[in-house]
Amino acid sequence: MESINVARGASVTPRMALPCISNLQTLHYNLLLHRNRKTNGRKLRSVSCRASAGRGGGRGLDRRDVLLGIGAAAAMVATQGGGGALAAPIQAPDLGHCHEPVDLPDPDTAPEISCCPTYSAGTVAVDFTPPPASSPLRVRPAAHLVDIAYMTKYERAVSLMKKLPADDPRSFKQQWRVHCAYCDGAYDQVGFPGLEIQIHSCWFFFPWHRMYLYFHERILGKLIGDETFALPFWNWDAPAGMSFPAIYANCRLSSLYDPRRNQAHQPPFPLDLNYNGTDPTIPEDQLIDQNLKIMYRQASNHIHSLTQTRN
Repeated sequence: MESINVARGASVTPRMALPCISNLQTLHYNLLLHRNRKTNGRKLRSVSCRASAGRGGGRGLDRRDVLLGIGAAAAMVATQGGGGALAAPIQAPDLGHCHEPVDLPDPDTAPEISCCPTYSAGTVAVDFTPPPASSPLRVRPAAHLVDIAYMTKYERAVSLMKKLPADDPRSFKQQWRVHCAYCDGAYDQVGFPGLEIQIHSCWFFFPWHRMYLYFHERILGKLIGDETFALPFWNWDAPAGMSFPAIYANCRLSSLYDPRRNQAHQPPFPLDLNYNGTDPTIPEDQLIDQNLKIMYRQASNHIHSLTQTRN
């Protein structure tokens, strides 16, 4: 799951951070978030993932639209039985030529940051071999519904990852660098200088992130000796899961806690799926209803487009 950080240069209304409580208390608190909540005149907060264009300008593309669009396109190809391709292939980058990221969200105020993963000259990429069919099945739980046993295991796995040497490719630092390098244009396409590999706003978004999470998940499982370990998912398209998952926000001593996340967007406040940079002021029940209508409308539009294409 991606960190939702305070936008550089943005003002944030301070709010008292949640106390550092035990795992069992965290789970109990999390379950209570969605029972008979009232706003009592408080300003509602929201959580946003960056989906705008970077330094190069242009129109941003919502990630939900990318995922739904890919699903519709894939279904169209499957149902029509054609042999067409969805897009031209993207070449693997030259790992020895990594540069400053060009698509940081706030290039004018962001400090210099290096996204380049550790690289040793002569390193040869190893082709991926799918695991055997007999491998244990991983089942990813909804983050707001995990139990104490799962959370203890998850916290331990992330803690061990963060303790690895910084240059270890499995380390937490190298993991975020890999994501940053591909998401913020630190690699150019081979043979096309200046044309960065940007896995957002294109067909590569979905398969790249599936691949990234797959290996991130396997590393965590290996560190705790559990081949069945699976990452949680943020179930933000259901009312009970629309808040930022409390397991990432409740305890400063937890390996899952990140102090750089926007304190104004912490649970129990639900996110706004139509977030435009301004926190919503409507009552919580109306915001949830609005979110559900957005999800329904998007799904209906893509299904309609698919139907029209097939006809």
